[in-house]
Amino acid sequence: IVTCNDICVLFFRDEEENSMLRILVATDCHLGYLEKDEIRRFDSFDTFEEICSLAVINKVDFILLGGNLFHENKPSISTLVKSMEIIRSYCLNDHQVQFQVVSDQAACLQNRFGRVNFEDPNFNIGLPVFTVHGTHDGPAGVDGLSATDILSACNFVNYFGKVDPGSSDVDQISVCPVFIKKGATSVALYGLGNIRDEKLSRMLQTHYKIQWMKADSEDDWFNLFVFHQKRRKGSSTNGINEQLLPSFLDLVIWGHEHECLIDHQEVSGKDFHIIHPGSSVATSLSNAEAKPKNVVLLEIKGMQYKQTNIPLKSVRPFQYAEVQLKDQLGVELNNEAALYEHLDNIVSNLIDKTAISGSEPKLPLVRVKVDYSGFSTITPQRFGQKYVGKVANPNDIILFSRSAQQNRTREHTGSSEECEPNELDQQSIEELIAESNLNMQILDKNDLDSALHDFVNKDENMAFHSCLDKNIDAAKVRYYHHIVPFRISHICNEKTVCLGLQKKLTFATKDLKAEEDIVLQLDQCMQVQRNSISAYTRFDFSQK
Repeated sequence: IVTCNDICVLFFRDEEENSMLRILVATDCHLGYLEKDEIRRFDSFDTFEEICSLAVINKVDFILLGGNLFHENKPSISTLVKSMEIIRSYCLNDHQVQFQVVSDQAACLQNRFGRVNFEDPNFNIGLPVFTVHGTHDGPAGVDGLSATDILSACNFVNYFGKVDPGSSDVDQISVCPVFIKKGATSVALYGLGNIRDEKLSRMLQTHYKIQWMKADSEDDWFNLFVFHQKRRKGSSTNGINEQLLPSFLDLVIWGHEHECLIDHQEVSGKDFHIIHPGSSVATSLSNAEAKPKNVVLLEIKGMQYKQTNIPLKSVRPFQYAEVQLKDQLGVELNNEAALYEHLDNIVSNLIDKTAISGSEPKLPLVRVKVDYSGFSTITPQRFGQKYVGKVANPNDIILFSRSAQQNRTREHTGSSEECEPNELDQQSIEELIAESNLNMQILDKNDLDSALHDFVNKDENMAFHSCLDKNIDAAKVRYYHHIVPFRISHICNEKTVCLGLQKKLTFATKDLKAEEDIVLQLDQCMQVQRNSISAYTRFDFSQK
């Protein structure tokens, strides 16, 4: 027997469910990482497939990715095929999408079709994916394209938050949100792909450089922001300070940081929280990467949200330890055999921990960071030969370091946190030019810095060529608009020539010979102008 109270409870439960927006959040999947490694080549794909399966199991409305979906800007064909197969398997189906996008889609989505993929009648998208680009898979080259654009063109993902990451022409950015409605819940999804940290930090500190578009309606919008930048707490250098973000935001999904911080973080003086999902695959053998990997199930209803962390089970086991030889008993100076035995015991214990944890039967990653100050070292590759077939990284199990270098690094960075190798000894083009006292007249420093970034990090071989062509074209425009008129007026006495020609044209109908003289003088004058301009152009640009 069903009572009226039961009917009311079911009705309100359905209403609540119809207004609950469920999002699965993941960042830094790095598809294709170590694809040539026989042991670890499938790690990124296994975890990405698990992420997609978790989205289906938890019946989410869509997947939100925080950048670096691919490990490289130009992934291999194999990586692209595997990625598209996974997305097709889980995202293309007949399930009905339960939310609506009510914003100007052409303004916030980076595709020629100007709409979200699940509204295309030619595709059956049951699980939409929204993504921004990161440091590895951002746009590059003359056309500013990346692998994410390929997925977007194939209608597999909704790519938003795309800006030119380094062009000097981008003086102002408009962040257009994707306005999403589900029942009584309204979410403004803001996204911003990776931009060079120094440039974005300057723009955030300058008023009106970044325009945050807001809804015109009077509804209460939950403002969710996802972006991909290096984070530096309390500092505006070498990263983004969370204090620079606008206060109207409610929740920030921070990509790029690989350490998984389970609980959301409050920001002093701000009303928003920050979530660090971390990477789904370890791309460096550091302490931060050794922490358990998770994805986040985000449930939003009205202006409230609930965060649920879901552990990833397909991640390769990783054990990390730090050792100071001066504190270890039984290790003597210049005693290589004793050092071998001691490190062997440490590594064996770490391997045993991965077996006890009951994880999937994958060879574990093991890293032992050894402070050898005052002691001799051994060859890490030779040491690792014993563990071939027992660990996934036998050649780099041991990392030797010295405390003096660590102290200098910490003093330089003003922090006690561990620094990754790719974060050290970096210098911008602006700093190099300032040190050399170069007077750059044609090449723009920001464009040159961006070209260097694309060449090193995105394997863009034509980065400097494109930068050179772009700046030479801009210099030619400036030259012909400002310098050429000035040169012509002085070389040809343009005003006098034109007045003389105008007077002769008045009597041209009376005398055919006069007409021929006018044509001859006009040809001579134009030839003088062309020779002067050509000579000056060659001289000016060769000097520069």
